[in-house]
Amino acid sequence: MSDATIVHRAVSDFDAFAPIPRREVPTVVPGDDGVMTCDVAIIGSGMGGSTFAHTLAGQNLDVLVVERGDFLPREIQNWTTESVFGEGRYRNAEDWIDDSGKPFTPGVFYYVGGNTKVFGAMLPRFREADFGAIKHAEGVSPAWPIAYADMEPHYAAAERLYKVHGQRGSDPTEPWRSGDYPFAALEHDPALHRLHASMRAQGLQPFAMPAAVDYGNGRPCVLCSTCDGYPCMVDAKADAEVSALRPTVGSGRARLMVQTKIDRLIMSSDGSRIEEACGTRNGMPVRIRANRFVLACGAVNSSALLLRSADKNHPEGIGNSSGLLGRNYMVHNSTFMIAVDPRRFNKVFFQKTLAINDWYLQSKWNDFPLGNVQMLGKIREPMVTGMYPWLPKAVSRYVTDHSVDLYLTSEDLPDPENRVTFNAQQGRIQVRWRPNNLRAHEELVKKTLAMMRKAGYPFVFTKRMGIATNSHQCGTALMGTDPAKSVLDTNCKLHDVDNAWIVDSSWFPSSAAVNPALTIAANAIRVAQTFR
Repeated sequence: MSDATIVHRAVSDFDAFAPIPRREVPTVVPGDDGVMTCDVAIIGSGMGGSTFAHTLAGQNLDVLVVERGDFLPREIQNWTTESVFGEGRYRNAEDWIDDSGKPFTPGVFYYVGGNTKVFGAMLPRFREADFGAIKHAEGVSPAWPIAYADMEPHYAAAERLYKVHGQRGSDPTEPWRSGDYPFAALEHDPALHRLHASMRAQGLQPFAMPAAVDYGNGRPCVLCSTCDGYPCMVDAKADAEVSALRPTVGSGRARLMVQTKIDRLIMSSDGSRIEEACGTRNGMPVRIRANRFVLACGAVNSSALLLRSADKNHPEGIGNSSGLLGRNYMVHNSTFMIAVDPRRFNKVFFQKTLAINDWYLQSKWNDFPLGNVQMLGKIREPMVTGMYPWLPKAVSRYVTDHSVDLYLTSEDLPDPENRVTFNAQQGRIQVRWRPNNLRAHEELVKKTLAMMRKAGYPFVFTKRMGIATNSHQCGTALMGTDPAKSVLDTNCKLHDVDNAWIVDSSWFPSSAAVNPALTIAANAIRVAQTFR
């Protein structure tokens, strides 16, 4: 199916498409001296930063959100596979290096809204068991210093903010809930009904993944095939900009400064407080002075910023008296699976609903936790070319026209040797990551492959993701009660600094095995409420 066909269907199905302008969001710029002042400076506008700013609204605080990127443009290329994946049109991250010094392009995006501008819009809660210690095939996932019960009301608030569609009780591992989902679960595309029935016949309990899309009568989502990995041209994906930041800034309850990269934090003379965040905007120096600083740059960039801000009082990096800053980096063990039935053309549009968690925890099926299986957005030829450049495009096109596509996620365990550092000699972020808990992931792949073959897909191709696939990054500034064994306290404030917090996924004690975005948002709401 061509990109033109996809875009035509989506636009023609949405009668109000043409008149919808992207609302102009006001932005601010520093004065001639390059100085900005505020009560609270939030550095980063992704899921954590935007949700945090939204929650602070109404507290009579001057809130400034600082984003290194700009607004992602709204254009027809938002929905064209060749532009998004073949050309990498929206990739704007600098190269990082691995522990051998080899550069790679990370899967991060610097725009207002951060990575949520291209996320798959799936927002599951972590399981209640994920907050406790869990024995895995290759170690123990540690218990969190907060319980699921502490997060539950904030999960509910985040689901309302991000318009989450779901069905209570359909997921066999779903944690308890204080109420229903805000919106009913999305129905599976008719092209998935046969697979759904086969899963049920095999004794599994497939369900519709919780989806953050603005879908329903009079709403812009048309359930197109360009959601997972694409920007949304009609603002129907409930990303951080659309859902949280745009209404907050548009109503004057926070300010936004774009194209501003923060390079260093300046401490007070006694080392107890951050006084300034220093960086550049359009090549000109910028200094931000605030009473409180909130980092939401992503688990890699937040820790890198603190590390490269080392000074005489914090020689190993700000907030690093424990020596754990940048350590315990986690990104999940992930595999793409393309299951092909050459007898059937897959006419699916919105493929990303169907999921199974039967093997998520220890069960009658498995001796130790394996992880989550969910559908990917429809894979198209330019995506396969990126994974298998040697494969002729005609073959790639035939394969993807006849495939269903899955994403398999297993938990990786915190390892202090998996870490983020800043390589001053090269001026680059350096990431050391060695996957672990691979026995569990290999078993998950094996079980899913057998399931798909029983479902009538004789050809199954897999591709395990490497160091550059890091949209689920977490764990570099561990939350805990003991300052000697953690970087942040249970309200995500740095133990060593009086006026600094981190609200991206840096604080995660473990990675669980589902998408982290809703947990980031729920925690941002929880922490912001402690500011009152």
